[in-house]
Formats: sequence, structure tokens, C-alpha cells
Amino acid sequence: GSGLAAGGVAVRDGRIAAIAAPGERFEAAREIDCGGRLLMPGLIDPHVHFGFGDPQNDFRTESRSAALGGVTTVLSFYRTKDFLESFEQERARAESQSVIDFGYHLGLTSDPHVRSLAECYRRWGLSSYKMYLMYKGAAGLSKGFTDIDDGLLFAAMRECAALPGAVLGVHCENVEVIPYLRDPLRAAGRDDLAAWDEQSPDFLEAENVHRTCYFAAKTGATVNIVHLSSKEALDEVRRHRVPGRPPIQVETCPHFLFIDRDDPCGTLGKVNPPLRRRSDIDALWEGVLDGSVTTVGTDHVSRKRETKSGSIWASTNGFPGVATMLPILMHEGYHARGVPLERLAELASLASAKAYHLPTKGRLMPGADADLVLVDPDLERVVDWRELSTFADYSPFEGRSLKGWPVLTVSRGRVLMEQGRLTEAAVDGVGRYLPRWPG
Repeated sequence: GSGLAAGGVAVRDGRIAAIAAPGERFEAAREIDCGGRLLMPGLIDPHVHFGFGDPQNDFRTESRSAALGGVTTVLSFYRTKDFLESFEQERARAESQSVIDFGYHLGLTSDPHVRSLAECYRRWGLSSYKMYLMYKGAAGLSKGFTDIDDGLLFAAMRECAALPGAVLGVHCENVEVIPYLRDPLRAAGRDDLAAWDEQSPDFLEAENVHRTCYFAAKTGATVNIVHLSSKEALDEVRRHRVPGRPPIQVETCPHFLFIDRDDPCGTLGKVNPPLRRRSDIDALWEGVLDGSVTTVGTDHVSRKRETKSGSIWASTNGFPGVATMLPILMHEGYHARGVPLERLAELASLASAKAYHLPTKGRLMPGADADLVLVDPDLERVVDWRELSTFADYSPFEGRSLKGWPVLTVSRGRVLMEQGRLTEAAVDGVGRYLPRWPG
């Protein structure tokens, strides 16, 4: 079931053995008194980029950062020339390092990628993929991508529609219009976070969302608009959601629910799509409350602070966030806006478990994996990257006091974090790879 209840959880062999009534006792090797705090399913972060910071060690450092934040499962994006050739090696490295369970989405940038999807699905349970509409044309060429266009998007949707339960994530930004808006801003000497929004405004996101939803209806594909950032784009999804069409999933990010384009974090907050206006933050929370927004993921990437220095035009995109997802949802969602805890748990855990075929995750029920996070709703902490175990040496939220933090993280029955510190159980390789075969 769902909802808030008093009681306890019994764990055996890494799984939930029973949900106990208040006062009900079991014989146990260890008993943890939760002291009236909130016990939730471990969070699932379905949008991390492990391997973009320190490729050889990211799964080591960033999985620990996740555990510190109450995140017990991540889905990371994997891009490479040939999936069939190199996926085994990638998975093996992650398995040897990660302290939490993990899976992958495949980043599609070429025709051979699309043609190999069915084989990747069959072989490894890779049932979710991502198409980058922002790497079309000249923007893609600078990264070595030459195949990305509407044809590849359409082909990927056709392939997805043929694979039961497969989901195609799409990064929606009309990159062809951006130079026309960006060049005058640069010429005028603009060098601020708001300029980053103005060079890729909400309607360029919404236009790509329309195209994605329109093609999805024609192909029968289930799509996920990843890291949706604006009211305009969310309204576009609402317009396309009609009975009889395949579901359209919408993921937003903690930063789009919390900070805006005028935030003092400056280039630390540079991300694609850009941080928007306060009115967009309000609209996205409305979407959380009415169900239009289905999941939340951090878009975590762990590069160094030096890559974020310099002008808004020269610094890198993205920032770390896996450790701060829960406190932001508690601080801004529960405390500031009164979002029910059940809705936050669904958004941050159960919805991703359902969307990405993780049947043993996201639920507090007998038989589910014992992935648990104990939350102290009243604990106030100042964000300090030094306490978050990430390769990145900054956070866009650093120096901010947030109210509501995890104080215990349990992954398949192992206590990985207590009172904000990793335990001795958080050792390399205790996490498992999660194949995701629907049904």
C-alpha cells in the first residue's frame, strides 16, 4: 500500500521480511530505533552521468555520494561508439566500484546505436535510451556526432515501440535557433546566468517537446521528457496527453524545483536546459502535485570547480546533485510548499521503479529489496561539498541551509550511512547491476 503509518520494518537476507505494527517485536541481530522519524523507500535517481567527471573512479566516489543522500539506486547514461563491443567492460568496472545498485540508459548518437537496441535489450535488459536533440547539426559536430536529426529520433522511436516496455528519453532544446539568440547577447557583453536562459528560452524546449510527443503518437513509442525545466514545456506535454496514446513521462530535476536564473551561484548553476524563472519553479511544483511531472532525477555530473570558472559562455554544463536531491525535496517541497510526504516518496522512488522496470525497488512491502532511508524532517544542515564524497569540489547549493536530511541509508539490508557518515559496509562493489526486462 501507500501512505503514512506508524510501525516498523523487519529485514532478512537483504529483503523486507515484514511490515510490523507499532509495538510488534522480532528477534533480530540489530535493532534500529527510528525515534519517530520518517522511514521511506530508498531514493532512485534515474538520471546521473557517472563517468563524466573521473571516468575511472566515478562509480566509486559518486555512488558513495548517492548513499550519503539516501539514494540507493541510480540509472546512469552510457555513451560509447559500439555498445555491443564495450558494455560488458563498462558494467564490470561499475560492479567492482559501486556501493549501491545501478543500471544504465544508453545514449543514442548514431544509426548503428539505434540498430543495436534490440540486441542490447535482449542481452542485458537495457530497456531505456536517450536521444539528444541538442546535438543536431553544428552543435553535434563539435562533439563528433553527425547522425543526430529528426530521422534518427523517428527511427529510435520505431525501435522502442517494438520492444515491450522500452522508454526513450529525449533532451528537448531546439539547438538550431540558439545561435540567433545567443550571438547578440554575447555581443552586448552579457555574462550572467539569466543570459544562459535567454539564449535557449522556454519556447525552444517546448517546441522540441511538441515534436517529440507528436512523433511518439505516430510511432507508438513511450517517451520520457527528461530534465523538463519550464511551464511552457510542461503545458505542451499536457496538450499531447490524450486517452489512447502511449504514456508521456516527464522528469524534472531538483534544481528546476529550487533555484532560478537570478541565483547568486552564477556559473556553478549553468546547465542544459537552463535554470528558468521563479514562475517556472511554481509551475513545476504544480505539476508535481497534479501528477503531470512523473519522476525526478538530478542530472548529476561530477566535474571540478575549475571547469565552471570563466564566463557563462565558456564554463561547462551541469553540476553534482545526487546527494542533495532528498534535502531539496524536503526543504522546498515538504516544508515550504506543503507537498505531502507520500507524493514526494512516489516522485523520488516508486514512480521511477515503475517507469524503469525495477519491481523490487521503490516500495516498503514484504519481498521488496530492503532499500531504506531514514529522514529527519527537522534536521537543518548547510550544504558543504566536502561532506558529500563527490569528485566534484563544489555544489551549486553550497552554503545554503536545507531542512530535512537523511540520517540512515540502507541498501539491500546493509547500513551504508549513519548520521551523515559512510559506514564500513560501504565498500567497493557491494552494489549490483540491475537488468530491466519489463514484465
